[in-house]
Amino acid sequence: MAIARPREEKTTGGVLLMALAVTFFTCIDSSAKWLILAGLPTLQVVFMRYLVHWLLALSLYLPQDGAGALVSNSPKLQFFRSLFLLGSTVLNFSALRYLPITVTTTIMFAGPIAVTLLAIPILRERVGIRRIAAVCVGFLGVLVVMQPWGASFHPAMLLSLGAMVSASMYFVMTRMLAGVEANSTQQIWSSGVAALALLPFVLGGWLWPQTPMQWVIFFAVGAFGAAGHISATIAHRWADASLLAPMVYVQVFTAAVAGILVFDTWPTVWTLGGGAIIIASGLYIWQRERQKKAQSS
Repeated sequence: MAIARPREEKTTGGVLLMALAVTFFTCIDSSAKWLILAGLPTLQVVFMRYLVHWLLALSLYLPQDGAGALVSNSPKLQFFRSLFLLGSTVLNFSALRYLPITVTTTIMFAGPIAVTLLAIPILRERVGIRRIAAVCVGFLGVLVVMQPWGASFHPAMLLSLGAMVSASMYFVMTRMLAGVEANSTQQIWSSGVAALALLPFVLGGWLWPQTPMQWVIFFAVGAFGAAGHISATIAHRWADASLLAPMVYVQVFTAAVAGILVFDTWPTVWTLGGGAIIIASGLYIWQRERQKKAQSS
């Protein structure tokens, strides 16, 4: 078994690393939507996202930790964590076929609320009323960005909602495994379980990319996945899940940038105004945590 590194109190580093992780998550969504709109099957895109992630994880961690990286200290928890991640990706990529990336991203923004609430009974984390209030304020900022009261409901939004719940459980279980499971084992299991589970469903209707750009994005979606989840796993070893959860709001800006560069969709004044609210709530939570750490030391 690979040796699990202990939890560390590196709040600032954990927050910054989580911000980087969610930036990679936006790259995953943008790449997946682009490939699906180009005509590649959704499950095949999901499969490549995990296959490349798995191969990168094996090449990175096996030389470092040896065969012990394949052995889990908590296989049942690790298996279900992997399934929650796979479920979130399948549902999210399916929704991206019908919804703009800003819509799916916004629905996923409800995740911090779910993670914060789940962290209380499952992880026994102490979450103050001010932090909960700040997370809720951040979500209000998301509502300002998207103005759901002015948009027509699409059934695919239910897919995004399911993706959000599944992703929230994935992050909670990632925190549960922090200090118990080595990062190498977590990455190999989460990507390997997903790739092997999808393999029987993609072989029959496999379609190869048709252009050089499609080939590049075909492999890049997995590289983005590896980089994002490795960063997120380390971040959860450095800081509380309920503290890291609001950092997903960084995606309101990365999704806007992706919309401009990839899908030619420009942010509105509502995006800028709501984004300011989201950043303010995230900074407040970060500063609040720093004050609590200083008082206890």
